[in-house]
Amino acid sequence: MKDPAKGRLSFTEMFDLPVAVDLRTAARALGIGSTTAYRLIHRDEFPCPVLRVGSRYRIPTNELMRALGIEDRPLYSVELDADGPGTGV
Repeated sequence: MKDPAKGRLSFTEMFDLPVAVDLRTAARALGIGSTTAYRLIHRDEFPCPVLRVGSRYRIPTNELMRALGIEDRPLYSVELDADGPGTGV
């Protein structure tokens, strides 16, 4: 059996996601398989709101991040250069 945690999204990848993601991407972020994700949706137990668009599921990224305990305020996931452009140094 495939280990879903091995394909898990990194912290930096989470901040590169679009406004809404497909179910497989949300499952990767949560560290679960897509079969488990579908099962949770059908039981109405998915850990964040799920939108049904036609025959597809979309998960709002801000809700997914909230379910993962990631603040949804802007922050940098890489260190900024202290004497780069615009720093006034």
